[in-house]
Amino acid sequence: MIEELNVKLVTEIPGPKSKEILEERKKYVADGVSVSTDIAIEEAKGALIKDVDGNVFLDFAAAIGVQNVGHCDEEVVDALKDQIEKYIHPGYNVVTYESYGALAKKLTEITVGDYEKKVMFANSGAEAVENAIKLARTYTKKTGILSATGSFHGRTNMTMSITSKYKPYKNGFGPFAPETYKFDFPYAYRAPFGVSEEAYVDGCIDSLKGMLKTTLSPDMIACLIVEPLQGEGGFVVPHARYMKELQKLCNENNIVFIVDEIQAGFGRTGKMFAYEHYGIEPDLITLSKSIAAGIPLSAVVGKKEIMDSACVGGIGGTYSGSPLGCIAALKVIEKIEKENLCEKSQKLGEYMHKRLSDMREKYDVIGDVRGLGSMMAIELVKDKETKEPASALVKEIIGKCYKKGVIFLNAGILGNVIRFLPPLVMTDEQVKYGMDVLEESIYECL
Repeated sequence: MIEELNVKLVTEIPGPKSKEILEERKKYVADGVSVSTDIAIEEAKGALIKDVDGNVFLDFAAAIGVQNVGHCDEEVVDALKDQIEKYIHPGYNVVTYESYGALAKKLTEITVGDYEKKVMFANSGAEAVENAIKLARTYTKKTGILSATGSFHGRTNMTMSITSKYKPYKNGFGPFAPETYKFDFPYAYRAPFGVSEEAYVDGCIDSLKGMLKTTLSPDMIACLIVEPLQGEGGFVVPHARYMKELQKLCNENNIVFIVDEIQAGFGRTGKMFAYEHYGIEPDLITLSKSIAAGIPLSAVVGKKEIMDSACVGGIGGTYSGSPLGCIAALKVIEKIEKENLCEKSQKLGEYMHKRLSDMREKYDVIGDVRGLGSMMAIELVKDKETKEPASALVKEIIGKCYKKGVIFLNAGILGNVIRFLPPLVMTDEQVKYGMDVLEESIYECL
């Protein structure tokens, strides 16, 4: 059990036991499986990770946004223990168990949208996206898919095809799925020089409308999928009017409007789901990551008529909606609601935003500070006028923070963004420590 309340380093990083385990990893694990640190974990609790050498790290990665309620929450662990003694996985396609329906019901209640909803479960975020696309196609009887520049939706053939960043996600893996098309996502910090944000949004929308009249036709497009706040793309926050215009365009052209909440959902942005910031009502919503505190689970939630459009047996899978995942997810949602973690996320974000904004005033390498709730990021540049990306500096700063016991991740199409995904249970002392280490490391790297 981790007794420390914050970072504690007792060996060099990595320590001897971690080095030994990593050598085994290099020998037996495929090189294409990436890893951001060179420590081996012993245990984790809340916002802390303890390695096999006894070093304690502060975790601003949260398994890339999976541990919103914190590592090994006691209520989640107890619920899983109770479930595992009853049955582990009889298969929902064989027998019905109560937790699947209970979670489906709960998700229809907490997702915004004034219409009757239904739910299906899968295992990963990519699977949720795949199934949302399948449902959109069978409902509309159309095949084309629109996705945004800068987007990330997964690593399967279809989700890789609608993802923007080529390397590493698509490198060497073609050919890709056909009938996928990109539309412009407004990246306000990198808007054309002299163009206002309002004009930039108008331009992006006009470009999409023009594309649907020229190179494409609404008659061929089944769905449009968009992140409410881009994750791997660099935590880029769109204008609310842009999101509303996307929904309007979809509604007018019988195009299923899919919002991908996989990284941004479950309290991360200060609301249960990020799309609530924009006053929109998606037709389908894809969920995963923090839904079940690390138990593999994903979901598609949406309009009943769309969800029911697939033939019996057309969606689902052997492990989809496992009892362990459903039980964990019910506890996760209960904890978010009971402990007001959306409000906590907002307060965490406000503190980080102030600290990061103060750093931007001190250090010319920080070009932009952005985000919603505790889903925050800074974009580093070599020059604030030219905005040339400083990707090497990002790696250097993250590496220095890590050696001081604080784990951060990078992001961004240009690789020059540091993103912050702290568990929402992170204490005030911990987040202050993390921001202090970040600032100290930035100063040391300049």
